[in-house]
Amino acid sequence: MAKSFEVPGRAAREIDEDEVRAMATAAMAGQAIEGMGAAQRTRRSPAQTLAQHNLVRFEAQRRARRGPTPEVFFSKHIDNSRIVKADDPVRRKEMRQFTGVMSVLFCLVMVYVWQHFSAIEVGYRVEAQKTQVEQMREENRQLRLSEAQLTDPGRIDVMAKQLGLNVPQPGQVVRPDGLGVADPSAPVMAQAGTPQMVLR
Repeated sequence: MAKSFEVPGRAAREIDEDEVRAMATAAMAGQAIEGMGAAQRTRRSPAQTLAQHNLVRFEAQRRARRGPTPEVFFSKHIDNSRIVKADDPVRRKEMRQFTGVMSVLFCLVMVYVWQHFSAIEVGYRVEAQKTQVEQMREENRQLRLSEAQLTDPGRIDVMAKQLGLNVPQPGQVVRPDGLGVADPSAPVMAQAGTPQMVLR
């Protein structure tokens, strides 16, 4: 069954029902495709959505800042390759003075640091020498005690008796200087001296 449709600007023509169904199907397919595209757009990752949101906000803020009048920018290429820096003697003098002062200050700081560490090292050496002196003093005291024990006359007498030595008889004592004894029966005082070998 044919129906009559009027299209604006065109003459009325008759359209078949099959054509109407085909047109309706095409329209529904277009809407379905459009819906799928919208679904894909909504299915974007959260990072993309956030980036688009930030971009929209940034554009709105920039439009609000510059007001109703749009900003116009002109790009201009500037060639600085032929520019030569002018010599400034005042600036050069100031830089030399600054360099000299900083060098002197650096040297002073380094000397102070060297003295500080040298004093610490000398302090350690002094402490080590003090410890060594104390050890040597203790060793000297022990040696003096040993010497006093070994030179005790009572100990020497006991050891002489154990070895079978007796008191010398008169006339058995010969002085190292070669002088005879005036009185053979007179006691002789023992004296410490360098031992000498006496040949008979």
